[in-house]
Amino acid sequence: MGAVGAGCLLLKVSVVQHVAMGLLNQMSRDDSVSTKSRPKMKRKNQVDNDFIEDKLSAKILEQARSQLNELAPKSKAPPKTTSLGENSANMEAHSDDENWSDQEKDYSTMDFEIDEADERALERFMNPNPEPRRTLADIIMEKITEKQTEIDTQFSDKNAFNLQELDPRVKAMYQGVAQVLRHYRSGKLPKAFKLMPSLTNWEQILYFTEPEKWSAAAMYEATRIFTSNLTEKMAQRFFNLVLLPRVRDDIAEYKKLNFHLYQALRKALFKPGAFFKGLLLPLCESGTCTLREAIIVGSVIARCSIPVLHSAAALLKLAEMSYSGANSIFLRILFDKKYALPYRVVDAAVAHFVRFHMDSREMPVLWHQAMLTFAQRYKSDLSSEQKEALLQLLSVHRHHSLTTEIRRELLHASCRDEEMVVE
Repeated sequence: MGAVGAGCLLLKVSVVQHVAMGLLNQMSRDDSVSTKSRPKMKRKNQVDNDFIEDKLSAKILEQARSQLNELAPKSKAPPKTTSLGENSANMEAHSDDENWSDQEKDYSTMDFEIDEADERALERFMNPNPEPRRTLADIIMEKITEKQTEIDTQFSDKNAFNLQELDPRVKAMYQGVAQVLRHYRSGKLPKAFKLMPSLTNWEQILYFTEPEKWSAAAMYEATRIFTSNLTEKMAQRFFNLVLLPRVRDDIAEYKKLNFHLYQALRKALFKPGAFFKGLLLPLCESGTCTLREAIIVGSVIARCSIPVLHSAAALLKLAEMSYSGANSIFLRILFDKKYALPYRVVDAAVAHFVRFHMDSREMPVLWHQAMLTFAQRYKSDLSSEQKEALLQLLSVHRHHSLTTEIRRELLHASCRDEEMVVE
């Protein structure tokens, strides 16, 4: 048994040695095992040398470029661009001054042709005894001659106009500003002028700058500054005492409006309440608004977007005031904006037309055009009584072509009080 056990043990040892030698031979051959190197994983905090070199090189180039710019002579520096007027955020949001040349071309091609027959017809409705126009200089002189006594202006806030004793140096400075504004074409304005809207006695200071002698470009810049920095009541006074007289004088002298003054009117509409109260309504209330003035100012209103509440208020005032001919142009333009008007404004517009039922004068074509536009836009907002009153009016004041269109619009419209009928 001992011999047998020893033999078995020797057999197992030899088998193990044979297996081990075979495995050793296989591992020693080159083609038996292919060794693969494990890719080294980068640590998270390990910095990429290539990235650092690129970043540093960019910084070095940037610093070198800035140093060269500092060492370069000023004559080789690129010219700085200056913006005209104030850089107000809300003004720049609506501003399209970057297309100034395109706008000037568009304005030069605009047709403000005036029909002589319409102009003569409009003159029959003008005020024969108009009140004299009041300018800023007139009010200043009244203040000086009346020695600080309160005067009744066309504005409710009497105490807002302050006349103070001015330092001679301040007066001399703004008289120098007046010389700059008289010959201004483009570029920067004096800082003293830009600070003027923040002064309590800005009207008195403005008087020394002689606004009636400003260039058209200076008037545009002033309108930008005062519109963006004054309250609505103060802007209303600027529009009424400075901008409106200048616009009317320019139209009367040249039979058209300077492009810069036209743009000034557009800038004034950024404060629509002040524009209507200080410019449009006084123009109509004067009773002397010409057809040319109405067409030019009306084109500004037609091209600009106006909040509906301000437009509705302006329509109400235009419909209720005494008729002067120019009212029809502004009414037609505002009607054509297709605002959803309150019934009170619609009723006032109907009353505006119906009150001419007993007027024996021949109504101008502009009046019939305004009535046609009103019928086209607001025929569904009329009551049955208003519709009948307008139809009766058409039998009194007729136009060879427009009356038929107005009648057709009214007859094919459903009234606002008929919509409640349940079939």
